[in-house]
Amino acid sequence: MRYRIDQVEGLPVESAGDGMFAGTAIYGLLIGVGFIVVGLKARQRWIAFWGAGLSVASIASLFTMF
Repeated sequence: MRYRIDQVEGLPVESAGDGMFAGTAIYGLLIGVGFIVVGLKARQRWIAFWGAGLSVASIASLFTMF
């Protein structure tokens, strides 16, 4: 196995931080609300149901972060 000459020992750099997870949860919340609105206007209850589930999951994710 070969090692890089300039490799720094220690903890690896994290690729996704709290800001990225919070942004994803907020984006999911916006998409969920959009699904609810479109599902109710188009009288497609399954779309509104999935949008509500996505919104609840996004809110729960935000509350567990902060």
